[in-house]
Amino acid sequence: MKTIYYKTLDEKLYFEEMDNGLQVYLLPKADFSKTYGLFSTNFGSIDTTFVPLHENKMIKVPDGIAHFLEHKMFEMREGDASDFFAKLGASTNAFTSSSRTAYLFSTTSHERECIELLLDFVQDIYLTDETVQKEKGIINQEIGMYDDDPDWRCYFGSIQNLYQEHPVKIDIAGTVETVDEIDKETLEKCYHTFYHPSNMMLFVVGNIDVEETMSIIRNNQEHKRFEKEEIIQRMKINEPVAIDKKEETLSMDVIMPKVIVSMKINDILNDPMQRLKRELSMNILLDLLFAKSSPIYEQWTNMGIINDSFSANFTQERDYSFLQIGGDTFKYNELKEKVLDLIASMKDYQIDETQFKRTIKKNIGMFIGMFNSPESIANMFSRYYFEGVMIFDFIDVLSKLTIQDIEDLKKLFIYDLTSCYIVTPKVGLQNK
Repeated sequence: MKTIYYKTLDEKLYFEEMDNGLQVYLLPKADFSKTYGLFSTNFGSIDTTFVPLHENKMIKVPDGIAHFLEHKMFEMREGDASDFFAKLGASTNAFTSSSRTAYLFSTTSHERECIELLLDFVQDIYLTDETVQKEKGIINQEIGMYDDDPDWRCYFGSIQNLYQEHPVKIDIAGTVETVDEIDKETLEKCYHTFYHPSNMMLFVVGNIDVEETMSIIRNNQEHKRFEKEEIIQRMKINEPVAIDKKEETLSMDVIMPKVIVSMKINDILNDPMQRLKRELSMNILLDLLFAKSSPIYEQWTNMGIINDSFSANFTQERDYSFLQIGGDTFKYNELKEKVLDLIASMKDYQIDETQFKRTIKKNIGMFIGMFNSPESIANMFSRYYFEGVMIFDFIDVLSKLTIQDIEDLKKLFIYDLTSCYIVTPKVGLQNK
């Protein structure tokens, strides 16, 4: 077992790679009453074309299969994993993103049993044709709920407008049609390819004894047998430079219209630390532009085109990145034009050095504050781990950012790569 000391945060992270390739990280926090475990696989909704384990040809699986598999993993031969966690006084959940799937527990007692249960139910698949068929109805209901959610439709529609080929434009749950194509054999093929220990990571944070906890995990893994590890071959996505749609409007049962201006960023960095530097720099820039104390936010508020729903977010994942700016407003055309004008003139934006330094300190403080929550620590660790980044490096990178780093982002703001998605009321309300 290795110990990694992060001086800036005064944190000790313990690491061990199991014989089967599983990467295990433990972060003891003596002042925490809660223990949180997160078991993640480098497999998400965009991984639909790949070479299965022990095969040599690329296959295409139905959209939504990673999310479908997440649903089915809780079903064990002895019963439902959620019920077993509840009997231990713990809560459990799971989620699927575009690039990963994660299973978790949170508990204040029976930590050993919870860790073993987490490992056991994720590392054994139990499927029948009948239960797979039954799950389709449940997932289709979930898809229907999201289809009726105006916030989701606006958010996801703004992403769909940007991409022509990349599977990020497909809903994480898939569609009713693709879900219907999923069968037991394809689920098992995905499971054995992507749920191999060598493609997974376990992170446990809380009031834990490191030696005892690592011994529990080590013993659990030694009694299991897995197929020989293979490098997973995923299809490289050839996404065109241009966006798919410039604008789209959808009428739904809303009182106040919604608008999101999105911008595609085609310049994808490969180096993990450069990617982290870009993400942190972009977050600083968005904070400078749109923090509630900024001149732009104050002006747009006084004009009545934004309110507390307004937000600006940068997303950077495995092989794609984009900006989303918008919110709920009756003056959606005015907000749309303001954002587009800002993007078009970004090269002229002047960065105030005093405000820049203040924003850096603010973001460092926010990041330190996140270390008071085991959930935040675990989810952030998992989010960045598969990109080759350790969250403990954030403060060092943040503190070394310069105004030039922010200036360098301006070249990414390309008007021709912007798109708008608008949700308007079905009847009645008009743009003011």
